[in-house]
Amino acid sequence: MAEPVGNSGLDRVLVLEVTRVTEAAAIAAARLRGRGAEKAADKAAVDAMRRELARLSIRGTVVIGEGEMDEAPMLYIGEKVGSGEGPEVDIAVDPLEGTTICAKAMPNALAVLAMSERGGLLHAPDMYMNKIAIGPGYAPDLVDLDASPADNINALAKAKGVPVSGITACILDRPRHAELIAAVRAAGAAVQLIPDGDIAGVIWTTDPEETGIDIYLGSGGAPEGVLAAAALRCIGGQIQGRLMPANDEERTRAASMGITDINRKFKLEDMASGDVIFSAAGVTDGSLLDGVRFNGEFAEVESIVMRSKTGTVRRVHTRCRDTSGGA
Repeated sequence: MAEPVGNSGLDRVLVLEVTRVTEAAAIAAARLRGRGAEKAADKAAVDAMRRELARLSIRGTVVIGEGEMDEAPMLYIGEKVGSGEGPEVDIAVDPLEGTTICAKAMPNALAVLAMSERGGLLHAPDMYMNKIAIGPGYAPDLVDLDASPADNINALAKAKGVPVSGITACILDRPRHAELIAAVRAAGAAVQLIPDGDIAGVIWTTDPEETGIDIYLGSGGAPEGVLAAAALRCIGGQIQGRLMPANDEERTRAASMGITDINRKFKLEDMASGDVIFSAAGVTDGSLLDGVRFNGEFAEVESIVMRSKTGTVRRVHTRCRDTSGGA
């Protein structure tokens, strides 16, 4: 357990402790890779993450979780976690980002958590959010959610000093994105479609030389948008998002969480501000992280952990005893 860290903000020791939380969730979910059991894998990750969060010396509130209190038995929005001592923090979790890809043993399933000082993370309801994101090194507001795909692609290509044909956009492979995909290709750019995992898709934009991804476009979960913004808060980049309520119930839910302007365009600083810690652990192999490896009673996990205050990015390779249970 971490030592108490006071009330003035996040402490460096929490970086390692947060990594342990996502490691535990990744190991638990990895035991169910490829078994077609989405709910079981998600529950295993949730249970492991909640158990580890209870050990932290924090007074935490889950602001991005597994749903409302009456919909999710664990890690619901508003749940209090931690030992009850230490700093007050907001926590955003996605214990298993990519339940379907884990169930099918496909690439890029992750266990993800972000932690901020109180008030540092947007309280986003569980609904769709339209998003656009690019990596660091560009002029502010180079791309804009309200601009056309062609205008954004052209602006990015010009800033990068490459032809439009040298730009690749990452988009979730969904029927709702058919027009967006067509527009990006008509502009002359390439499209990399992903089945799930849009947190990783946004993070890929921060290292296009390695990932081949220059821009993320399209709609996905609002909670995932906040988690992606937390990562960009630490490593740089730009993201904009706008909620896409499907009905009056979702509009009411957003209002109950303090979002009075449903058409508001949220920028990075609106979604993640102050001191932020972001951690992700690989469940399945992917472009961002390797998946969990099991070797007898041991598990090996690869994680990435970042902190905005210091700009530190660490890749952590952990070998630990597997306490998640055997197959």
